[in-house]
Amino acid sequence: MAQSGKPKGLNLARIESLLARFEDLHVLVVGDVLLDEYLVGDVDRISPEAPVPVVHVRKETVALGGAGNVVRNLVALGARCTFCSAVGDDIEGDRVLELLTSLGVSADGIERVPGRPTSRKSRVVARTQQIVRVDRETHEPIGPKVARRLVERATAASAEVDGAILEDYDKGLLSKATIRKLMQFLGEAGVPVAVDPKGELSAFKGASLLKPNLREAEELTGIRVGDARDLDRLAARLQLRIGGGAVAITRGGDGMSLFETKGGRIDVPTPTQEVYDVQGAGDTTIAALVLALRAGGSLREAAVVANAAAGAVVAKVGTATATRDEVSSGLADAIAAAEGKR
Repeated sequence: MAQSGKPKGLNLARIESLLARFEDLHVLVVGDVLLDEYLVGDVDRISPEAPVPVVHVRKETVALGGAGNVVRNLVALGARCTFCSAVGDDIEGDRVLELLTSLGVSADGIERVPGRPTSRKSRVVARTQQIVRVDRETHEPIGPKVARRLVERATAASAEVDGAILEDYDKGLLSKATIRKLMQFLGEAGVPVAVDPKGELSAFKGASLLKPNLREAEELTGIRVGDARDLDRLAARLQLRIGGGAVAITRGGDGMSLFETKGGRIDVPTPTQEVYDVQGAGDTTIAALVLALRAGGSLREAAVVANAAAGAVVAKVGTATATRDEVSSGLADAIAAAEGKR
């Protein structure tokens, strides 16, 4: 599947009009929610107890991570969101619900599971450099009753949403059976489903968009990419596994490679910029892609929007979001890069 002929030019005014439509959109997100905790401080000595730095913590923050970060990005871009996930019946679970409420997102779709810990990732950061990360979580599957209620709540929301995102962080929320039921009910409701997968793809058959990064795509297919032909073979295999939907492979500083249902590969380079933290950029990307597509954009136009959004996020430290104004201010550079002018 070779690179297609020169794509049509990108129009700044048209893409800005897509951003203006985000506020009219409502997106369902189903996936693993995490609690991202940051302990930020300074280092001026080594511990006498062990050869490790001593961090004098000056600031502590928490934010929604995982699928919760997709929700944050959708809201920051102006859209409405319904979120379905599960947390433990613990203090961290309480904090997740508080953070959702502060975003204006209903917590009604969040299941509380007694005895199950809410996933928490604690990062110690000194002078913008992450020193260590401590994970407290389980990968055990949620029980069948919780899974059934999750599907019921997602299905109930399908009548009022413009699109859905299934965000699998492999923390036990989305089993193959759960995914198949979600895909069936969302498909019957005519809801386009975008997927950010971590594991086997067969259950996601029928997805309209698959968005792995290059490393994930290689792991999913077993194909190591050395040149453009390998990339084309890899994408063809991914499309076959999801039943022919579009594939957008993020490639870090090289931007995205797009593979639509029909046609060849379209590479969408991203502007060169200083990167402070890539954490959460994939969540920003899928949120922006889905909103731009549901607003009526082409996949290439959506990739430009997503590149601008991800560019705003990687310039920040920690789990961050991109606002609609930040995306708008980066569109001209994103278009120029996509057209090979920068």
